[in-house]
Amino acid sequence: MSVETIPASPVRIAVIQFDPQVGIDHRDDNLCKGIELAEEAVHEGAKLLVLPALANTGRAFQTRGEAFAHAESLADGQSLRLWEAFANEHKVYLVAGFAEREGFKLYNSAVLFGPDGLLGHYRKTHLLGEETCWFSPGNLGYPVFETPLGRIGLMLCSDLWFPEVPRLLALQGADIICSLNSWEWSPIPQKGAGDESMAFHLTVASAHVNSVFIAAANRIGSERGTRYQGSSLIASSDGWPIAEIAGLESEVILYAEIDLTSARQRRQSTMLAERRTDLYGPMLGYGRHPATSR
Repeated sequence: MSVETIPASPVRIAVIQFDPQVGIDHRDDNLCKGIELAEEAVHEGAKLLVLPALANTGRAFQTRGEAFAHAESLADGQSLRLWEAFANEHKVYLVAGFAEREGFKLYNSAVLFGPDGLLGHYRKTHLLGEETCWFSPGNLGYPVFETPLGRIGLMLCSDLWFPEVPRLLALQGADIICSLNSWEWSPIPQKGAGDESMAFHLTVASAHVNSVFIAAANRIGSERGTRYQGSSLIASSDGWPIAEIAGLESEVILYAEIDLTSARQRRQSTMLAERRTDLYGPMLGYGRHPATSR
């Protein structure tokens, strides 16, 4: 029996928070650090590992030429070959963000590898700020990938601010959404720094209203004047964080052991099942989308 067909429930998830830095001279260090932390997570029994957005390159590009120099093709990128080999060697599922090059187009992308190779990838659809100068908007829709662990959906950073993204992933049957992020420093003005960033609230709210687990991996550190928030977390399908929330500036691995497919039962008994698509479906175009409740 192929490794891909062996069911696994519950599964131990690892969300990896660290500080990838922009610059070709940093790329090998970024890759090595990500793999080092992933190996630690595997040693602790993790079967699904989530790295941040642009985990091999950092984010703060200054020109399109610089972004192009950092980018890799899906077919033969050095980082992708390394991640694929890691997933194969350790018989795990690895999600990571990278700058994708396809011809002369660049995308802010996420990739999912399993023990038997590439399962699929996603291109960020909602670009933010200077990203629009280097990257093209994603054109792959919102795919959900079947695995023995459960159904896995992917989204990237500011996609979280658009409720359609986690909703469409949930409607297509996602049990868990791997959210790869570069959340910038944004503490609540009245309270100062803390876990209660807007990204934190949006993550738990999205998990709650869509009855889906969300494994949110953010980065830390500062890069060319931009400071990042940390606060990675794993949200349950009821919305509440599972175990700890990562610190604002600490390199850390978060773990949770959960039955991903339990999200399916929850969807049948929550408000998600009470949606009035007969009223607002035609306006929102639900009838034209292949997503179905499962």
